[in-house]
Amino acid sequence: MTLDLEAIYTDLHRHPELSYAEHRTAGLVADHLTALGLDVRTGVGRTGVVGILANGEGPTVLLRADMDALPVQEETGLPYASTARGTDPDGNDVPVMHACGHDVHVTCLLGAVDALVADRGSWSGTVVAVFQPAEELGTGAQAMVDDGLYEHAPRPDVVLGQHVSPLPAGVLGLRSGPAFAGADAVRVQIVGRGGHGSRPETTVDPVVLAASIIMRLQTVVAREIAATDTAVLTVGTVHAGTKENIIPDEATLGLSVRSYTPEVRERLLGAIRRITAGEAAAAGAPAAPEVTIGYSFPALVNEPSATDRTRAAFHAAFGAPTVTDPGLVTGSEDVPALATAAGVPLVYWLLGSQDPQRFAAALAAGTLDSDIPSNHSPHFAPQLHPTLEHGVEALVVAAKEWLG
Repeated sequence: MTLDLEAIYTDLHRHPELSYAEHRTAGLVADHLTALGLDVRTGVGRTGVVGILANGEGPTVLLRADMDALPVQEETGLPYASTARGTDPDGNDVPVMHACGHDVHVTCLLGAVDALVADRGSWSGTVVAVFQPAEELGTGAQAMVDDGLYEHAPRPDVVLGQHVSPLPAGVLGLRSGPAFAGADAVRVQIVGRGGHGSRPETTVDPVVLAASIIMRLQTVVAREIAATDTAVLTVGTVHAGTKENIIPDEATLGLSVRSYTPEVRERLLGAIRRITAGEAAAAGAPAAPEVTIGYSFPALVNEPSATDRTRAAFHAAFGAPTVTDPGLVTGSEDVPALATAAGVPLVYWLLGSQDPQRFAAALAAGTLDSDIPSNHSPHFAPQLHPTLEHGVEALVVAAKEWLG
C-alpha cells in the first residue's frame, strides 16, 4: 500500500469541515485519487468527489464514503484532536469535530482504492469511488445525483459502503432488509399571545402550550405505534422567550422522528399534526401551530440477496464469528439515494472501531452506554488500528465479490 492511512486519518481528524464546506477534504481526496491514476471529477453536488477506476470489462461497483463533520466541541484529549471552528447553516460560529467517524470512512475508501489499484490483476470491471458531502444534512447523496453523478460516472451494478460504529474493532455489523431508520426533522412553530408575566390571564402562554405538546407527544410511540413496529420521537430543541417576566408570542420545538416503514412514518407525522393542533385549540391559541419537515432521510434497506452474497464473502475472508447482525439501527443514512437513483441493490454495514477488551469489559459490567462513547459524542474516538486496516479490507473484499 502506498498511502499512509494513519497520517491521512489524523490530518482529516484535525481539520474537520461542516456539510457543503468540505473544500479542504475534497481537495485532499482529489489529490490522492489523481496520484493513484483515477479519472477524477470534483464539485459534484457542490463539494463531492468522484474517482473512476476502470480495469477492463466487467461489473461496475460504487463504493461510497461521506466527508462532513459535526458542530461538536471535541473532548477526546487526543493529540490530534480538532480545534476547528465553522459556520453552521444558521450563520452561527460553532466548534467542529469528526464525531461521527466520517474521517474513518474517507481514509478507508482511499485505502481501498489504493489496494485495488495495486492488485488490478485479481479483478476486472470498474470501481466508482464516491466521496459525498453533507450526509449529516441528509441531502448530500441526492445533491450528487441531481448534479449528474451518473453522467460523470457509469451507472453501478451495486452500491456498497460502511459506517464506523462503537462495535469492537475487527467486527462487522450487517443486517438484511430494513437496517437503518428513516428520519425526519420536524419543526413546530407554536403561536400564542404574549404579554406581561404578571398578567397571564391576558395571554395565551406558548411556553405552557409547548410543555403540554411535549408531554402529549411522549404517548405517540407508546400508545399509537404497534409493539411489533419500531419508532422514535424525540423533542430535541425548545426555544421561547427573552426575559423571565415576559410571556412570549411564540415558541418553537425541534423534533427528530425515526421509523422503518412509510406506514409508521405517516402515522407519526399525522399524530404530531393532530396533537399540536388539538393542544393549541384547547389552550385557545389564536392559530394552529405550523408543522414543517426539514431534512428527511429515507429508511436504509439492504437488498436481501445482495446482502447474503456480501455476507458470504465476509465470512470467507474474516470468519463467520466476526460478522454479526446488529439489529435495527435507529440512526439514519442518506446513502440509499445513490442506489435508488441507479435502480440497483444497496449493501451497507457497520465497521467496529472500539478496543475489544474495553468493549468486552463494559459489556460484562452492563456499562456499554456510559463507558463506550458512541457516534456524535464529543468523546467518540475510534481505535485506529486495526479499524483502518479492517475497513479497507472490508471494502476491498466486498468490491471484489461483485467485480469480475
